[in-house]
This record gives sequence, C-alpha cells and structure tokens, in this order.
Amino acid sequence: MRNNVLFFMTEPLPPEIDQLIYVGRFKEAERELKKFIEKALASQKGRLIFELDRLKRWQKEYPYSFNEAFNLLKEELTGLTSHELMELVKHGCIDHKIIEGEIRVLRRFIPNLFWLCPELEARRIKKSDPKREKSRKLLRERAQKIIKKASGDGDGYLLPVKYRVKMEIKIKPEAAPIGEKVKIWIPVPQQCDLHPKVEIIAYSSGLKKISPADHSQRTAYFEATMEENGVNEWIQYEFVAQGFYRKIDPAKIEHYDEENEVYRKYVVERPPHIVFTPYLKTLTKKVVGNEENPYLKAKRIWKWITHNIRYTYAHDYALYDNIPEYVARKKRGDCGMQALLFITMCRIAGVPARWQSSWYMNPISHGMHDWAQFYVEPYGWLYADPSFGGIQRHGETWRNEFYFGNIEGYRLAANTEISYQFTPPKKYVRSDPVDSQRGEVEWAGGNLYYDKWDYKFTIEEFQELSNVQQ
Repeated sequence: MRNNVLFFMTEPLPPEIDQLIYVGRFKEAERELKKFIEKALASQKGRLIFELDRLKRWQKEYPYSFNEAFNLLKEELTGLTSHELMELVKHGCIDHKIIEGEIRVLRRFIPNLFWLCPELEARRIKKSDPKREKSRKLLRERAQKIIKKASGDGDGYLLPVKYRVKMEIKIKPEAAPIGEKVKIWIPVPQQCDLHPKVEIIAYSSGLKKISPADHSQRTAYFEATMEENGVNEWIQYEFVAQGFYRKIDPAKIEHYDEENEVYRKYVVERPPHIVFTPYLKTLTKKVVGNEENPYLKAKRIWKWITHNIRYTYAHDYALYDNIPEYVARKKRGDCGMQALLFITMCRIAGVPARWQSSWYMNPISHGMHDWAQFYVEPYGWLYADPSFGGIQRHGETWRNEFYFGNIEGYRLAANTEISYQFTPPKKYVRSDPVDSQRGEVEWAGGNLYYDKWDYKFTIEEFQELSNVQQ
C-alpha cells in the first residue's frame, strides 16, 4: 500500500452503517459512524473518518430537489411534464439518490439524460456550439497528419507541439481563518516520452517545491498565509507534447519476461480501484477467450469496452468503492472510469497497463481528461483512450482504430498512477483522492474542498514545431 492515499479502503464498513448509507439515512449513519470512530482500531479509523467526509460529498453531488430538477430540465426538453420526469427517474434516465427520504438529483444530470436515453435527443432544445465542432474538426485533422507523417517518415513520436500554460488557484475569503497557513498543490507536466521538454517559467511567491520530473502525480507545492481577501498562487510553464503512432504487427509480439520490472509493477492490484474481483475476472476471461497474444488480448478488451460502455459524467470519484466494477456492471462511465476498466482488465489478462492523465489540450477547447497505456514487447508502451475511441459516443469510426495504440499529442500528462501521495505529502484526504487535475488545498483544520476555492487553467501560447529542439 506504499504511497496509496486510499489504502484504508481495504477496511470494510460495518454492515449496519453500509446499509444506512445505501438507503440514504445519512443523519443516522453519521451518528453511528461517530460512535464507531470512538472505539475503532487505528487501522479502521481512516476508513470511518473518510465515510463521514463522503456523506457530505453525496449531498454536494446531488444538490437538486425533484422540483428544482424539473425547472432546470424544462429549459432543455420540450413538452416536459412533472409526471414524465418521474417516469424518467423510474426508468433510470435521471441520475438520482434518495437522501433522507427525498429524491435528490445529480449536478450534471441533464447531459447524462441524453446519453442514457438518446431517444429524447429529438426533443432537445438545441444550443449551437460552433467551438465544439471546430475543435472536433481540428482533432480529426491532427490525427490524419500524424498517420500521414508516420507512413512517410517512420512511426513513433512525431509532430511536436509547444504550449505555454498558466494555472492558478484562488482560495476564497473565509475558507480558512486569517493568519492560518494554507498548503496548495498544482499539477505540472511530467518529463517523459510524451513530454520530452518541460520548463518552469515563472511562479508566485509561495512556491516551496516542485516534485521530481518523473513523480507519479507531479505537482508544484505552495504555502501561503490566509488573508482577508483570500490567497492567490500560480505557476507558468512551457512544455512540448508529441503525437504518437505505431503500426503493430501482431506476429512480432513477444511473450513477457515476468521478472521484468515493468511486468511486475503493472500487472498487480492497487486497491480500491484496480482489484481483480470475481466479476471482473469472469468478464475478462469471457472477453479474452483463448487468445494468448498480449497485444490481441488488449485489443479484445478495447473492443468490448468501446462498443459496450456508454459515456456519461460521473459523480465525485471518492464516492465509488470500485470504479471498474461499477463501469462493467452498469456499462457506463466517464473517461477516467473507462480507462480504469481497461487497465484492470488488461492486468487480469496479464498485460501490463497503467494510468495517464491531466488535461486534453486541444488549442480550441481544452479540458480535464484521463486515458491509459499498455505495454507489449518489443514495441514498449502504447496508448489507449477508450472514451475518445468509443463507438457509441462519437460515431466516428476512425477514432476506434486510432486511439487503440496511438495518441494525437494534444495532451498534458501530470500523472502515471492513481491515488499516489504528493511530494510533500498531503495530510488530509484529497478533494480528488484518485486523480490530480485541478489541484488540492488544505490547512491545519482539514482539506479545503472545491467549493472553497477556484482554479483557472489558461493556454497562453500554442505553437507547432518542426522538431523537439525548436
């Protein structure tokens, strides 16, 4: 469990508390948790304290009453009635949870509704998004350029691009008492094959440490004193990102040396989200069948996920006990959830696989994003982005072929592991204890959740390069 910030999730909850949370009796669950914490062993306390925190997160993630959800949705769906909304709830089209006997609705229930029940799309009040269409066109053109370049000049890493980025975190006034020290972690790119050059340009006065270039969840660490107007810390950096394309000949795939460090590190479990459960082992065996070629095993897993898992937004990752199990059973999940299912199934099948994440860096429209890598001999690490390659979401067949093994290079990768402890370590459970994308903040009194601060991520410059050294 070394450097796993969710190590305590291997401790089960008392069954009576688990049941209270399941049925939404949160007040009673809170009282019982506090009783258990008083008499719990040291090894159990972390799990119980985290569960208290999760009770608050459930309520933040499901903020809308039935009537509030109705008023929001009627602006998006023509002819909606209260009766129809209740039917949509009953049929699983509306993400909701019963809390204290009342229907509470997920923050991002509206986009999920149209993914879960696409027949409603015809009644959707359309809102034009020319920026989205331009960014998709640019992505498609970028992938085409990479394929063409690889066919002419040889495959591998190619067509580098350079970014200048500024990321800042502003802690709101009264988030912590004036005069108290606050600690801030802001993600920065790893130096790796995807990013051969990373340079810190400038930063605010609170910077204390930047973690090593290959740290599994790399950050810049700041300290500041809380003031009346809050705190503002920032960092500016440049980095090069490369596209990657490799033509694989399955006949040339070699069997692994099982004593190899890569194999030993990336075919094992990492609880709670990379676990070889009976359900996932049975599914993987069914999907992989009798295939023995590692590359073709991964391809079968890829095909099953990208043809069967529907893209939907998730609630807070901290609220899932086992993300891949959820995705496989419910056949839905966002980018990181699909990547974790791919990684877990590959590892079950004996194919080394790992996490990679932080931001999708399309110069027209960027956003937080997660994907995966898998390893085959003699080719090394290849890429897999199941949410970008999903058939159901995009309907663009080129994506399904391209994103198994390759990547366009519009990426910022700060992470190659999930739930990895920062340098220096964060004391309290993170706002996102799985990934690291927008940053983390705490003070002596505890973690500061996202509602206590704002972040701003700006691509200040973008440049296409002729070579990495330019």
